[in-house]
Amino acid sequence: MGGRSTVRLGRILGIRIGATPSWFFVLFLLIYLLTGYFADVLDGSDTQAFLCAVAGALLFEASLVVHELGHAVVARRYDVPITGIDLWFFGGLAKLGRDPDTPGREFKVAAAGPAVTLAVIAGCLVAGLLASASGSVLDIATLQVTAVTPALALLGFLGGINALLLVFNLIPAYPLDGGRIAMAAAWKATGERTRGLRFSARLGQGFAYLLIAVGIALAIRGTLFDGLWFMVLGWFMSQSARAAVVSSDFQERISGVTVADLMDPAPVAMPADVPALEAQDAWFGRYGSAFFPVVDDGRRLVGLLRADRVDGALSDGQPTLSAGELADADASFRVAPDAALGDLLASVPLRALGALAVVDPDGHLCGMVTVEQVRRALAASA
Repeated sequence: MGGRSTVRLGRILGIRIGATPSWFFVLFLLIYLLTGYFADVLDGSDTQAFLCAVAGALLFEASLVVHELGHAVVARRYDVPITGIDLWFFGGLAKLGRDPDTPGREFKVAAAGPAVTLAVIAGCLVAGLLASASGSVLDIATLQVTAVTPALALLGFLGGINALLLVFNLIPAYPLDGGRIAMAAAWKATGERTRGLRFSARLGQGFAYLLIAVGIALAIRGTLFDGLWFMVLGWFMSQSARAAVVSSDFQERISGVTVADLMDPAPVAMPADVPALEAQDAWFGRYGSAFFPVVDDGRRLVGLLRADRVDGALSDGQPTLSAGELADADASFRVAPDAALGDLLASVPLRALGALAVVDPDGHLCGMVTVEQVRRALAASA
């Protein structure tokens, strides 16, 4: 999913909402199917049924978005970066910049989506009660067709479809939310995330094969469309679960590798009192580097100085500004020597800058670790 091109639909709470081309196909297919459904449920015209189908499809997709927003909002509370939410063939996906760092946080992030879906279902039932027609809403939700108003028909459809998705999504099989909850539980029990992920992924593989078998059985019995749907869904789930198994095995192999094993322990560092003009001529011009760590007299890290900051100071007529004044002191560009290699894989600052400064607890510069060093370590582990 992460590598597929998406069409931007908008932003909610600062989070980009996108959709793959397959989502538009599903949206139009859903409108087509719901048109026939609402034609049976409503005592009205074909136009009314079509308009309800459009509204129902859009409300359903909106419920998928708020489900994923539940994951995203809770993840952001734990400083997990969110790169966006994508809608695709089989639903939605909140893309996390890294995994939660404790089993408790993993559980809360995974459970947030189903909790939002449960709230949507409850909202539909409450709306039915307020309309004194909860029985009609339940009839629609359970596909017991009853002639009702468009509003009640939409409430019944939205509540029913979300109830089905909630039950399916809570099955303890990766990559479903239930699978991630099971992973958190196994992680808590074993003390190792990789073992929890492998356990959940194995359950996911088994469930995926069951879906494929059900799809084959349905196709043989003549319901080809439903059969194909189950087979494709099972195939996608099996691929995702298999990738998780491979990932857990790989993470286990690199678990003992730390930043101290990879870093350059003697990087070229710029003194904090070097003026901008000298920094450009004697440092960037000489070494050809895009940035340098800047240190004080005690070799404590002041920050990282990029060439564009020096160029900007010279362009503004400030050649005497020191490297310490121009350096970026953002703590995200620092990493501890005992940090695991796995932590670097999800590091957005490492990808953005190409390197991180390795700093001990007292703030002293111990070395630099680069993207290339990480790649070589991963290649050796693979």
